[in-house]
Amino acid sequence: MQPGRRNAGVVLAVVLLSARASAQGLGDERAIRHHLVDGEEFQLTVQELVAHGQALFTANWTIQEGGGRPLTKGTGNPLTDPTTPLTFPRAFNRISAPDANSCAGCHNAPFGIPGGGGDIVGNVFVLGQRFDFATFDHDDPTPTRGAVDESGRFPLLQEIANSRATLGMFGSGFIEMLARQMTQQLQVIRDRIVPGGSGDLVANGVSFGTLSRNPDGSWDTSLVTGIAPPSLTSTGPTNPPSLIVRPFHQAGNVISLRQFTNNAMNHHHGIQTVERFGAGVDADQDGFVDELSIADTTAASVFQATMAVPGRVIPDDPVVENAVQAGEDLFVAVGCPACHVPCLNLNNQNWIFSEPNPYNPSGNLRPRDAYVQTFGTYAVDLTADTLPQPRLKPSKTGVVQVPAFTDLKLHDITSGPNDPNHEPLNMQFAPGSPEFFAGNSQFITKKLWGCANEPPFFHHGQFTTMRQAIEAHAGEAAAARANYLQLGAQGQNAIIEFLKTLRVLPPDTRSRVVDENGLPKKWRDFPYDCSKN
Repeated sequence: MQPGRRNAGVVLAVVLLSARASAQGLGDERAIRHHLVDGEEFQLTVQELVAHGQALFTANWTIQEGGGRPLTKGTGNPLTDPTTPLTFPRAFNRISAPDANSCAGCHNAPFGIPGGGGDIVGNVFVLGQRFDFATFDHDDPTPTRGAVDESGRFPLLQEIANSRATLGMFGSGFIEMLARQMTQQLQVIRDRIVPGGSGDLVANGVSFGTLSRNPDGSWDTSLVTGIAPPSLTSTGPTNPPSLIVRPFHQAGNVISLRQFTNNAMNHHHGIQTVERFGAGVDADQDGFVDELSIADTTAASVFQATMAVPGRVIPDDPVVENAVQAGEDLFVAVGCPACHVPCLNLNNQNWIFSEPNPYNPSGNLRPRDAYVQTFGTYAVDLTADTLPQPRLKPSKTGVVQVPAFTDLKLHDITSGPNDPNHEPLNMQFAPGSPEFFAGNSQFITKKLWGCANEPPFFHHGQFTTMRQAIEAHAGEAAAARANYLQLGAQGQNAIIEFLKTLRVLPPDTRSRVVDENGLPKKWRDFPYDCSKN
């Protein structure tokens, strides 16, 4: 080989390698290489959109695509102290977040299913995100920077946030559609109330108390129950309370899967969505804009909405079968369905999930937004056989029964502020307000479907057994708890055996009721009249 010939070959190889690296993205460490552009969601099949949504949900976000939020709190507001950005070694914080690389990092149980529940190690410290970077440093006097709260106190670990268990999103599309249907029913009743009149708020057979109007037309919500405070605000006769049922978060604070997604992406991962932060806006000043497009957010929401619904596993053991059957009867007899309503019905084809939710708050895509006016509303039939199994189906009477064992209503299930199940902060009120620091004892009725293999239990996830969770019920649930305790060991065990059948099934299980081998199993109808709900 002639002198210089070898060098020329090396140079040529480097040039070719550089070209290939540019074309193939060699050295690229982004989790998502392709983001949907405006309107692209309508060009994909449902399966393709769900697959993209799952990819977003399982993505381990990196700083090469905007992961992290150097100058933004988890609330979306600027840092209290921008001189100490959330960059290494302050990029992650278990309490104030960012606290996870991926949604599936916490939502992964059982069977490793993305979108499922999580171990207590995945608990979220709700409201800790109002701090820049939680440090508990008593030499730091600046409120909400690292140690001092809005009141000027140095909170303890147990007081800085509400520790909450990671919830499974199984069947969540049906849950959101139930909440929309119930909201619409409540608003119809509201709109019929004249000044000086009142109306009983009943939706899907669930009573939310009484809404009244004063003679001057102003609204009186003092007798309304089970609806989150933000849905009860009113500023005058022409601005009535929205009465929106908020089915997500243990305290019933989030209206839709879309709102849940927009909030969580920024809070946990530092990924800013276009619809919340604006197109071309680098809110956290990390050098990236448009980190998640509107179409991306639709995909992530639809992925969660179309997750399979839970079912039941009932072993082929006569002793267990008898106990389960007795447990079903006793569950009803002791009064559990007063809150854990065995089934709520969707009618009028309300099982067609659509984006966006018409009740979305500002900062989330809404029907009147220009994007929707341009591209339209995305819709998917939640009962379709092409979606992940198992699936709920309409009855011959045109109703889909959703056996989630909830009334989507808030209840006080504690014995008061000194109850260890009482939360130190109330996310329904403005941070720093007296109501905020008074704490929270109102929780949305736990959806029991799938509960048996989604431990840990209760809103805080500190109970390892369902029995502990039952025995912790107080307040509005005190009577049912007392009835349960009076059953004695045999009756209590029967109820536990019934609850143990409510499970998330392995992926693509076709039947909602199976035996321990996954084979379809015939079982009686649940001993409760679902037609009224």
